[in-house]
Amino acid sequence: MISRRDFLKLSGAGMLSLYVATRGKFVLRAQAQVPGGTLDPVTLPKFQTPLLIPPQMPRANILRSGKKLIDYYEISMKQFQQQVLPAGLPKTTVWGYGPAKALSRRAPMIYNAPSLTIEANWNVPVRIKWINDLKDANGNYLPHLLPVDPTLHWANPPGGLTDRDMRPTFTSTPGSYTGPVPMVSHVHGAVGVGDESDGYAEAWYLPAANNIPAGYATEGTWYDFFKGKAAAAYRVNWGPGFATFQYPNKNRASTIWYHDHTLGMTRLNVYAGPAGFFIIRGGPAGDAAVRDSRNGKRAILPGPAPSEIDQVVRNRTFFEIPIAIQDRSFNTDGSLYYPDTRAFFDGVAGPYTPDTDLSPIWNPEFFGNMMMVNGNTWPFQTVQKRRYRLRFLNGCDSRFLILDFRNIPGVEVWQIGNEGGFLAAPVNITAHHGNQLPLGLAERADMIVDFTNVPVGNYILGNIGPDEPFGGGIPDVDFPAADPSATGQIMQFNVVPAVAKDYTTPPMFLTLPAITPLPPETFTRPLALVEEMSMFFADSPAAALLGTVDGDPNVAPGVWMKQMWMEPVTENPAVGTTEVWEIYNATADAHPMHVHEVVFEVVNRQPIFVDEINGTVQVVPGSVAQPPEPWETGFKDTVTAYPGQVTRIRAQFNTPGQFAWHCHIVSHEDNEMMRPYRIGPEQPGQPM
Repeated sequence: MISRRDFLKLSGAGMLSLYVATRGKFVLRAQAQVPGGTLDPVTLPKFQTPLLIPPQMPRANILRSGKKLIDYYEISMKQFQQQVLPAGLPKTTVWGYGPAKALSRRAPMIYNAPSLTIEANWNVPVRIKWINDLKDANGNYLPHLLPVDPTLHWANPPGGLTDRDMRPTFTSTPGSYTGPVPMVSHVHGAVGVGDESDGYAEAWYLPAANNIPAGYATEGTWYDFFKGKAAAAYRVNWGPGFATFQYPNKNRASTIWYHDHTLGMTRLNVYAGPAGFFIIRGGPAGDAAVRDSRNGKRAILPGPAPSEIDQVVRNRTFFEIPIAIQDRSFNTDGSLYYPDTRAFFDGVAGPYTPDTDLSPIWNPEFFGNMMMVNGNTWPFQTVQKRRYRLRFLNGCDSRFLILDFRNIPGVEVWQIGNEGGFLAAPVNITAHHGNQLPLGLAERADMIVDFTNVPVGNYILGNIGPDEPFGGGIPDVDFPAADPSATGQIMQFNVVPAVAKDYTTPPMFLTLPAITPLPPETFTRPLALVEEMSMFFADSPAAALLGTVDGDPNVAPGVWMKQMWMEPVTENPAVGTTEVWEIYNATADAHPMHVHEVVFEVVNRQPIFVDEINGTVQVVPGSVAQPPEPWETGFKDTVTAYPGQVTRIRAQFNTPGQFAWHCHIVSHEDNEMMRPYRIGPEQPGQPM
């Protein structure tokens, strides 16, 4: 093990031996302390709580716009207590989304973290009134549950109209911000959504509380501009504490999700709880388009999933289940734990801003020491000896997962979809990939897990991803796998006999809907992932950044140019064009890169030289580009960019407006590893 700085020196000397040639993945890693609160995971009982299968979010109304119907929701974010830890232990104060209004009296008016699942239909718009209701019973604002670092480039409500959405300056090191909490919701993976409804990081808003301090900005820089656009496009009103967004649901049928996206606070707001699944069904690439290759007829996929019928028919058995995996740490009183000092990451106890370039609270990565699934630590799910459809989401802060089914004897696992819907063909994870599947931050995997031949008994779904920053490679060869007694366990499946015949189509006979490739690119855009090291403390990251690359690194060294969030847009595709983005990773870690507004094709990956001294990257001459993994076929919205590689993606940019692209290690996103990008020209009246 060597330090990040030593790695950068070596890579600057062009030492190709630092890379695993057969896999194209870097084998040296930076290490982070495995965190934890006062509650020891070893003492916590596991597999005591049944898995919560989130019900469907109830609609508030069904609207009509001309001949088109619109599913309308009113969803608010509240603070409440939830039994996250096993029964008998204290409840945890969390935040979560839930229905503020429902069309049916029988609808489940449930607030949970993660939240209820929004069920949408292809090409049927969903309109949501998102309400920031982080207030107490007296209408006063609730402070954050977690320590907020006010020295980052963040929403900064105390800055007022002139300094909101800025990185403040201080004459001495400040403590945590304790004022009203801004929020703005982003549907991750929504395609074709207008920028006014995308959850832009500077379009946040505070709750409509009684006691907002004088001089505070109550909305972000872009709120008023987008408010005007929404009124013109959909004739909807925005007001204190809420905004109304509309989603066209032009995606192929797919598993997308929603979460908060406030500037400089996403890691904290999402850790507190507000996130949920958003599933799009139907259309030309929906379940009805999947065929059984034995007879050409419509295939039968495992189901049902939770739906509105559950309001009438209770206690149904579900064979399609969404599974959100998150890592968390707790204190003995049940409260969420999150570090309140930078010293937690690397022992640097200061001095901090303004005397040095380190923020006092922000940590470059955070790894919880307990696994939480659908809002409970280490739950269990009783499954029959038959096929299930499980939709997995990695909702962690910084943790790459490698799902490990090897401890379930006789199981057969197939992946049929990812973020952009069905794959080109089913991928047999058991036969060809050792019953293991990597899942980066924010990635989703639509899987069929067949328990037919699993003996009756209890079995653990494992995780062999690392308890530290991930750089690729092989578990227990290139990095130590997660703690097998804690974070190496995700949940338990309790297998029981089947109660009826399983008529679903075996995955080997599934013919998935055809994928229409994107048009050829007309422009290639070289981009960089760069780590900013402290000028005051050795081996201490001060920030993570995105940037551009000057020149063509495919033929000669290209110089990277670091870009901050506040700097002018550099990625500006014309409306309707197709581009290839070449993402050159000059850091020591893998980064899950997410591009708002579009889905993209993963083109390939190729090894690169990184010269830290001169700030250049270059494709290794004579090297061969590697195609995407089988589970990366079709379309994605998040891709893992490995260190020492260029990752190429192809996207078509059809909707004009202002969007963002960023790393989905949310601790990175919150400290400069996010950039605005614009499709088409500047809009009249847009904020500068």
